[in-house]
Amino acid sequence: MKLLFYVSKLYSVPVVQPLVKEAERRGVKIALFASSKVKKSLPDEISALPVFTDLKSATAFKPDFVLCPGNFVDFRLPGIKVELFHGIGVEKPSHYRIRHFFDMYLTSGPVVTRRFTQMQKKNKYFRIVETGWPKIDHILKYDTTDLKERYDIPAGRKVILYSPTHSRTMQSATLLLPEIEKTMKPDEIWLCKPHEFMDRSLVNGIADKQHFRLITDYDITPYLYLADVMVSDTSSVIYEFMVLDKPVVTFRTLARKDKGVNIQEPRELRAALDRSLLNPGEFSNNRKRHLEQVNPRLDGNISKGIIDLLSTIDPEEPVGTRRKPLNLFRKLQILYHSRFRKGYMR
Repeated sequence: MKLLFYVSKLYSVPVVQPLVKEAERRGVKIALFASSKVKKSLPDEISALPVFTDLKSATAFKPDFVLCPGNFVDFRLPGIKVELFHGIGVEKPSHYRIRHFFDMYLTSGPVVTRRFTQMQKKNKYFRIVETGWPKIDHILKYDTTDLKERYDIPAGRKVILYSPTHSRTMQSATLLLPEIEKTMKPDEIWLCKPHEFMDRSLVNGIADKQHFRLITDYDITPYLYLADVMVSDTSSVIYEFMVLDKPVVTFRTLARKDKGVNIQEPRELRAALDRSLLNPGEFSNNRKRHLEQVNPRLDGNISKGIIDLLSTIDPEEPVGTRRKPLNLFRKLQILYHSRFRKGYMR
């Protein structure tokens, strides 16, 4: 079995890392097809693998499966195309958009599986398997040795992680940033991890503020461990934080509003933070209940299950009962990007 990981965005690297480790442990042949930006920033454990940045080399690898933590994959690559998803964005409509590139969707939990099962009635060419999201393995097994020392977090200081989404209809930064400046306490350290696609003017505004530590790392995982509370909106990173059973304060979140303290106005932020810090276990049962629907597998063996699954599939056999649609418009987009844009991967 040969696996090709199709990684076009830096924040997708932690999604494939546990799969890479598991595949290597079993002696499976693996390689990456990555954008130039991703290749420059790969961790040592992955950069030692074959990393292709051009279609010809990736095609010559002749993968049996192409595993993609993103919305697009080049249709010209050989092998079964497997969607891993780049996040657990279960509230976002784009999470459920069928773009006719993938033969298999590996879903995180029942809420996603149900939606894709409904769509499968119309699109019978793909297969759905509920495996859990592989980045959860990365989070659960992350090395936290001397983490506060590594990130210069003084003992006794409370850490607040603000991680807003970039979506214009869901983002909170415009309204919350001015309030955060007013509400900070001297014994708190505030970390801010904006989404990679957030409006640059907002990111630059954060960078100019003295009391924030702006996180530019692509992997948020160590900061999940460092934080005592997360402040967010409808970002999927909330569910990553909930895996650690820590409190969240959400701003006008769209669903599962009882996973933490959900506020409607910026002026409510301080009281919500004080409440969460005073009683971090208040919403613990709710968090666990929601994870049962979003991503119930928390045993650290999601990647093992995915490799087990792929090893049972004959890549020469059809996955679904029908052929994929022609999908001409999106294929032309891929061709256009590969022809006229440097580092075309999407």
